[in-house]
Amino acid sequence: MTEQNQGWVKRSLEPGERMGEILFGLIMVLTFTLTAGLSVREGSEGVHELLVAAIGCNIAWGIIDGVFYVMGALFERGRQHRLLHALRTAPSEEAATAAVAGELDGTLGDVSTEGARRQLYLDIVRVVSRSSPPKNHITRADLLGAVASFWLVVLSTIPAVVPFLVFREEPRFALRVSNGLLLGLLFLVGQRWAKFTGGSRWLTGLALTLVGGVLVAIAIALGG
Repeated sequence: MTEQNQGWVKRSLEPGERMGEILFGLIMVLTFTLTAGLSVREGSEGVHELLVAAIGCNIAWGIIDGVFYVMGALFERGRQHRLLHALRTAPSEEAATAAVAGELDGTLGDVSTEGARRQLYLDIVRVVSRSSPPKNHITRADLLGAVASFWLVVLSTIPAVVPFLVFREEPRFALRVSNGLLLGLLFLVGQRWAKFTGGSRWLTGLALTLVGGVLVAIAIALGG
């Protein structure tokens, strides 16, 4: 991925969203590669079917994730619009301020004084009462976020595919390399996750690898 593309994806998705999409893609591919022994034993045709299935599955789920991203963005803006409507139609300024406090106290309570929050909430109510919210429709940012979600899920398939292209004559060895790469990427994503959560890089990496393995096992057991 080029620096330009990285910048575009970073602008479109929050760190947690990016890592979540990558994790989802890796786990989906692992459900194929960890149960691929029979396909590999069937020779090159079985390997080809495995790769097509893994890539096709992640493309399909990438599309679904993109659609869900747009739906989530519309839902969140709709929630905000409902709050704004409630503020404009509140019976009194005090009732409107209380509604804002219910939304923001959980976020601002530990980093501000009660007096500062009260003044902020009053300002919000007064500004909202003089404005009308824009219509809730799909935006360019929504579409970029959807494409970024799709891109990350599909991109996660590449590490699983490359070993089979490099070691064409040794499919079982390629399978081991593929699984090793995917598990290693789960660990690296876990280390990256620790940067944003404040946890231990090694423990978070190991924990995320373990959780990923458990989720794959559950998916396989349920026929996923």
